[in-house]
Amino acid sequence: MVLGNGTQISKFLLLGLSDEPEQQPVIFGLFLSKYLITMFGNLLIILAVSSDPLLHTPMYFFLSHLSFVDICFISTTVPNMLLNIQTQSKVITYEGCIDQMYCFLLFIQLDIFLLAVMAYDRFVAICHPLHYTVTMNPILCGLLVLISWVIGALNSSLQSLMVLRLSFSTVLEMPHFFCELKQVIQHASGDTFLNNIVMYFGVGVFGGVPLGGILYSYSKIVSSIHRISSAQGKYKAFSTCGSHLSVISLFYCTGFGVYLSSATVHSSHSSATASVMYTVVTPMLNPFIYSMRNKDIRRALKKFLWKVSTKGKIVLVLKKCL
Repeated sequence: MVLGNGTQISKFLLLGLSDEPEQQPVIFGLFLSKYLITMFGNLLIILAVSSDPLLHTPMYFFLSHLSFVDICFISTTVPNMLLNIQTQSKVITYEGCIDQMYCFLLFIQLDIFLLAVMAYDRFVAICHPLHYTVTMNPILCGLLVLISWVIGALNSSLQSLMVLRLSFSTVLEMPHFFCELKQVIQHASGDTFLNNIVMYFGVGVFGGVPLGGILYSYSKIVSSIHRISSAQGKYKAFSTCGSHLSVISLFYCTGFGVYLSSATVHSSHSSATASVMYTVVTPMLNPFIYSMRNKDIRRALKKFLWKVSTKGKIVLVLKKCL
């Protein structure tokens, strides 16, 4: 592929988390297990919500979408990393790098907006319970998800198009396990001032504005809970927000820590290791956080797994009879 200034580039080299050959099997096994756990856990959440009519509410509608996005999110980076370790190849094509970066930005943006939408849902449920069913109607819920997809696609397209104007060396080595926007811009040759402006503007607006909405929603929620007289009522109201708050804290603390780390001195490998937290660990922990702290999800999961096991036993008996 020929870039804007005539520099030709065909591939990037993703150096991964470690250069030591003896550590590669350990990294492969660790990331493969995390990937399978993430896929299985989030898929169970989706199946449990879709199979239980009692969970066909706005909160679980958004949760199932969050689980789907987390599956896509981790699938953007980890499978390619596992393939590179297995084949002992660190190469990713220029086109593949741009595609990976686009998908990564899209799904991380969707994560951010869905967390904000879920905070708004809790705000309406706790602060305006009498208007909840009217306000959070199916049309609005679908529209909020659609807007999240549109904004995520527009922002990721803009960031990717801005990268296409940059120049790179013929073979570019990046001490990372996937094509992250910040790393790609840092390793470009020439002037990257405009790219940095657009990148941090995107982080500030599309990361900061949803965070502001989350903080506003929870400030109103805390104020509303404080006015509840009974301790049991306070606990019941706040318990519906505990899982969501845990996911938000984990996601934002790790994500912003990576993207704002340029203000201090960090090694590239340290940045890659920190990226593991919000690209791999957070999607893996989300289903556990929601299932462990939510009685409805636990009940739906037990019901779904019981149905699956019962059907499996029936099929096994039929096979033996035949």
